[in-house]
Amino acid sequence: MTATDTRPQDVPAPVARRGSRAGWIAVAVWAAGIAAVFAAGWYLRRAGLATEDALPPLHARARSHPLTGRMAPAVAAAAALVAVLPWAASRVRWRVLLAVAWAGAALWAVALAASDGWGALARPLDAPTEYPAGLAQVRPDPLEWLRTFTERLGGYTTHVRGHPPLPTLTLWALEKAGLPGTGWAAAFVIAAGTSAVAAIAVTLRCVAGERAARAAVPFLVLAPLALWVATAMDAFFLAVGAWGTALTALAARRARPAAPDGARRDGTRPAVAAAVAGGVLLGGLPYLSYGLLPLFAVPLAVLLLIRPRPRVLAGLGAGLVVVPAAFTLLGFWWPDGVRATLDTYLVSRGSAQRSYAYFLFGDLAVLALLTGPAVAYALPRTAHVLWRAARTRAVSPAAAVALPACAALLGMVVLDLSGVTKGEVERIWVPFAAWLVAAASLRVTGPVRTVGSVRTVGSVRADGARWWLAAQAVTALAVQALVLSPW
Repeated sequence: MTATDTRPQDVPAPVARRGSRAGWIAVAVWAAGIAAVFAAGWYLRRAGLATEDALPPLHARARSHPLTGRMAPAVAAAAALVAVLPWAASRVRWRVLLAVAWAGAALWAVALAASDGWGALARPLDAPTEYPAGLAQVRPDPLEWLRTFTERLGGYTTHVRGHPPLPTLTLWALEKAGLPGTGWAAAFVIAAGTSAVAAIAVTLRCVAGERAARAAVPFLVLAPLALWVATAMDAFFLAVGAWGTALTALAARRARPAAPDGARRDGTRPAVAAAVAGGVLLGGLPYLSYGLLPLFAVPLAVLLLIRPRPRVLAGLGAGLVVVPAAFTLLGFWWPDGVRATLDTYLVSRGSAQRSYAYFLFGDLAVLALLTGPAVAYALPRTAHVLWRAARTRAVSPAAAVALPACAALLGMVVLDLSGVTKGEVERIWVPFAAWLVAAASLRVTGPVRTVGSVRTVGSVRADGARWWLAAQAVTALAVQALVLSPW
């Protein structure tokens, strides 16, 4: 069921016009929906009905003096990336492109955060509610801390008691490795979070072909969600999920790779090893955040597209049980952690007090900000290619890009409807939203050959891509200039 990379074909003008019209309607709905949700939040707060956040639906506040001159480095980084990324996506070698994508994503995230000063990179982790503030309780005896984690949950900092033990233990391990302090923690989170761009590109190459993956890279790099990659711990969660999925896709794809001479060589052992490694990472997701269970829809979509050999599935299954087994043997029972966290959530005066009805729509508006107008423009085509794939039972490269994106969207909708996520989703959505961003490439790639004055470069329509990349960058710059976030 893996997608095959086909040559572009001309699309009739009426069909192209209808698709373009649907895309612009989606962008109008995107803008109007965001404006309406912020207006409703302002009204509710003014009426005293929403006091948990200063700028609902964001857990943030509006800047009294919008950033201007200090945004110059971020503006320069955006301009350079908009100019270079479409060219690089079409011209440089694949492995070099992955390095460029990682570096570009790190540059973009750091440039945005540094507009508040270099200290802003680590400042979010300095808050007394964050994970590093809870390390003092771990240092004397990490094993005892883990065994008693659930029963002592109420005495921990907000983020420690709101999550399983693995994020705190990760920072403790970083400290034990000789990298103490929130500066090193911030560098680790940013490096890990931005590496997810390469992981998602690798996954898309496995399921949709290299041309489709190359086209998605510029949008993955310049996604507005970079605002919360520097620095929210959820960026690390993004990396774990993305690399776990990428290793799973590589394992499924390379079980029996073809040799250059056309013969076939047995690649089962490396594939199984990759599957085990991917399973270990994916098995750690529920121990990073209880809300990451719906993210398993993404690797499931990848497996449906590639249909791996049984040995690869066995290796994946073996890897999936490693982290749960280790934590259980060391004294942390995951269902008890869920129940204890839910109890502390219900008795708190934080997110549990937020309006379900408002944040049912507010969370989606925040998702729209994280993904940007380019994704909104591509959503009608995304739905169309999936409908066509379901009807014809033939998966095109575009459908292979769309399926993981829609799987991530489904996970977010499930969380939104459940009421577990009411506010603060600008960070919670990050591990999911990055997959949805890849769908933005469907409007500048795929089975459409450009004609006339629009230049075609490989699989990327460079002129069209740059306009939408610029729109993505402007969205992120506007939010950074107008909104002060604790992350």
